[in-house]
Amino acid sequence: MKTYSAKPSEVTRGWYVIDAENIVLGRLATFIAMRLRGKHKTLFTPHIDCGDNIIVVNCEKIALTGKKATDKKFYYHTGHPGGIKERVAGTTLAGPHPERVLEKAVERMITRSPLGRAQMKKLHIYKGAEHPHAGQAPEAIDFGARHRMNKRSA
Repeated sequence: MKTYSAKPSEVTRGWYVIDAENIVLGRLATFIAMRLRGKHKTLFTPHIDCGDNIIVVNCEKIALTGKKATDKKFYYHTGHPGGIKERVAGTTLAGPHPERVLEKAVERMITRSPLGRAQMKKLHIYKGAEHPHAGQAPEAIDFGARHRMNKRSA
């Protein structure tokens, strides 16, 4: 018996939309990373981009458990000597670009390679409830209904 290896021409990609309102950040990030890689498909091949396109709306309403809104820190460097800076997750969510919290959480779960960068291009995160991908007819995934721990009450 031989192992099946998918070819790029055999891969079919779907479009899915997820509403992130009151959804726990880490649980949603792992689900999205799995879908972007294509590990949920039977024809998964590690060196081929088999994943689906994911649209996330209402990312500014994502839930952080415990004291992560005040204690979780993201570090970045300005490029100058001594230029390391930090930003708290709660201020990033309340700021002008709340989609960066979810984007970084998913990005750190994807491989850091040309394949991983191609997979990350299929992730579309939007601040409000609107998205410009209606022409692709995305299917809605109710992630909060999959498990009781996925959703937090407001």
